[in-house]
Amino acid sequence: MRYSFKHGLAVLGLSVFLLSSVHAEDGRRVVKQATMPKSGQMVVVAEGDLEPRSVGSYTVRLYAKNDPAYPYDRFVAGTVRPRNGMIQDLTFADIDKNGQPDIIVITRYAGSGNFVTAEAFRLQGKTLGLLTSVAGLDANKDAIQALKQKLAKR
Repeated sequence: MRYSFKHGLAVLGLSVFLLSSVHAEDGRRVVKQATMPKSGQMVVVAEGDLEPRSVGSYTVRLYAKNDPAYPYDRFVAGTVRPRNGMIQDLTFADIDKNGQPDIIVITRYAGSGNFVTAEAFRLQGKTLGLLTSVAGLDANKDAIQALKQKLAKR
């Protein structure tokens, strides 16, 4: 089979399209980012690369306060967690009543249920650890209050 110059250009064009599509897909995986109150650290929450939107994993990454032009230059800590649903929110609240904001990630289940999972994280030394979590929570309930109640019962 003979290939022409036009055929080569078509294959090249398709390759560039596919590569740019993969790149665009990866770009939307960073779901939420926010500056942490008090410390000024940047928090980034992202769904796992190449995973379905409805299930998989997510990462929470914490970066030191830095020059605003380079907010991701100084990685501090991070963690990977299983995910049932899509990332809905990233917020902060003092769950353990120590005077410091904790990182709260809320995921909403996919499908017909109106349920969420809420997880609270805190930095301990150089480790970002899970403080507490609640799963299967009705989406109309206050997730932060549910986290505080669960932690208080321990």
